[in-house]
Amino acid sequence: MIDSGSLELAHARVHARHGERLDAAAWRRIEVMREFAPSLELARATALRPWLSGITADSSVEQIEAALRGQWRAIVVEVAGWMPAAWRPAILWCAWLPDLALLQHLARGGEPPRWLRDDAAWRELGAAPPPARAATLAAGPQAPLASAWPTPDAIGTAWLAAWRRLVPRRRGDAGPALDELVRVLSDHARAFAAAAPSQGWSLRNDLRTRLAQLLRRAALQPAGAFIHIALCALDLERLRGELLRRVLFRNWAVA
Repeated sequence: MIDSGSLELAHARVHARHGERLDAAAWRRIEVMREFAPSLELARATALRPWLSGITADSSVEQIEAALRGQWRAIVVEVAGWMPAAWRPAILWCAWLPDLALLQHLARGGEPPRWLRDDAAWRELGAAPPPARAATLAAGPQAPLASAWPTPDAIGTAWLAAWRRLVPRRRGDAGPALDELVRVLSDHARAFAAAAPSQGWSLRNDLRTRLAQLLRRAALQPAGAFIHIALCALDLERLRGELLRRVLFRNWAVA
């Protein structure tokens, strides 16, 4: 019997979920559907079904975005529950990764998007006047990011530094795959920042391939949980794109 909250459990769950991920042919069947409702139903017939909870053929862009944000955070919490307790804080810290661009926008004095008032994680920050935002952030669970508020471009670096502090290296070797994962993601971020818009999906596919290869080498290493989260992020992003382009252009033909 595999113990709850163990590397063995995490390994078994991660590889089971990895085996359920859509292959290129399944994604292509979704991509060629021109209208939103049929493409949504087709996606529901795949392993994407749990991520589509709360999304209907009448959902607005804001409703879809809110549902997928909730799914992302639920994925992180679920994976944290598979891992030994010492690793859970580092896993849970990953929940804020997709929101770093939002924080940069607010740190530069930008107006809070409308959805922020309905998001429990960021409602207080969105309601705070610009001069009080840094203090509001420092008082919440994302406090390690507040130090970078005066220099918004450093918020990503602050996130990574906080994550490194949460990784329990003193409790044993985290395994070489974790350092390699950081290198793979850093390489991708640099390449993506310098790429032309037309190269975006090619770079994402390259990253997906590198992560899948790394996952196979990370057996019973804590890195496997983080690699799984990264692959889920790529799949959620892809699903988001397929849904939103149909909602935003309901009366247009989808290429």
